[in-house]
Amino acid sequence: MSTTEFRDIRAAVTREKGAPFKLESARIRTPKNDEVLVKIVATGMCHTDMIVRDQYYPVPLPAVLGHEGAGIVEAVGPQVKDIAVGDHVVLTYGYCSHCDPCVTGHAAYCDEFYPRNFSGADNDGETAIQDADGKPLHDHFFAQSSFATYALSLESNTVKVPQEAELELLGPLGCGIQTGAGAVINSLKVTPGSSFVSLGAGAVGLSAVLAAKVAGATTIIATDVVPSRLELAKELGATHVINSKEEDAVERIREITGGGANFALESTGIPAVLRQGIDALSALGTIGVVGAPALGVEAKFDVNDVLLGGKSIRGIVEGDSTPKIFIPQLVDLYLQGRFAFDKLVKFYDFEDINQAAEDSEKGITLKPVVRING
Repeated sequence: MSTTEFRDIRAAVTREKGAPFKLESARIRTPKNDEVLVKIVATGMCHTDMIVRDQYYPVPLPAVLGHEGAGIVEAVGPQVKDIAVGDHVVLTYGYCSHCDPCVTGHAAYCDEFYPRNFSGADNDGETAIQDADGKPLHDHFFAQSSFATYALSLESNTVKVPQEAELELLGPLGCGIQTGAGAVINSLKVTPGSSFVSLGAGAVGLSAVLAAKVAGATTIIATDVVPSRLELAKELGATHVINSKEEDAVERIREITGGGANFALESTGIPAVLRQGIDALSALGTIGVVGAPALGVEAKFDVNDVLLGGKSIRGIVEGDSTPKIFIPQLVDLYLQGRFAFDKLVKFYDFEDINQAAEDSEKGITLKPVVRING
């Protein structure tokens, strides 16, 4: 006979492809094994939430999405060792901890990344959330499903953060901000005195601008088609900005850098922009790819340009970070005034989650953060 206990929650449920998020009464079971129950204070909204809502990635519906949660630990399972009730935490992506990528410090490329983050259930194929009628809701999205007042994560993807940091601000460090900053610092390894181009000045691209400044790049270029984003890029550390609607981005980058950029990051998911980034690299330059189009989208490049120029094209997931190390480092940089990602954020109440999504898709808001229990 089952003795599972449940807690009443509110959750933003995605019931059909492209449908608005719907706030519903639901319930979530108590943690078991190495699980952590977190009272969510706020959750960032990411491009991935929208493309899953619209079923570009086939996560089963109905589902509770949300994958940039920050909150306070409410309860822990019996196998949890280093997380305690009352800890302030940021939730990040799920990984297995035992495959070759995981044990070599590359958990973002975990052999089980897709099932642990996109299957809509836990590792046993079970859900933890039920709707008001007792029917299961697909959850464990990015090992959390944090568009809810409470979320279940694993100890492995639950990251303790300093209590002096503003907790409701920190959720985006679990995915979007970590992706942009980590791409620069961990993957591309941007060097002091180098040139760097951010192709796209959204939340990920501007996080990369911030990180390039931290890394010591002395020529930092941001490209976009939205003038307000380019103005913010300059405020955050870009030495040059290019409105690619108004001028040839490749030509201008080559002019600014004296031949081509040492490093670039493509965050728009638009194949033509990726091609621009490749063309704008210097000899032996490297471009990172973090922009995610629909599955199956292809891009073109000049093979001889890449071959003869010794150029590298690098796919990057989650900034290639080890979250329990990298996220606290980003918090420390923020507290020191050296990583002002708060300038990317706009807060929304839970009831306004669909407005947050709309503003994000229209480019009105760079990084929406939804206050859940604030």
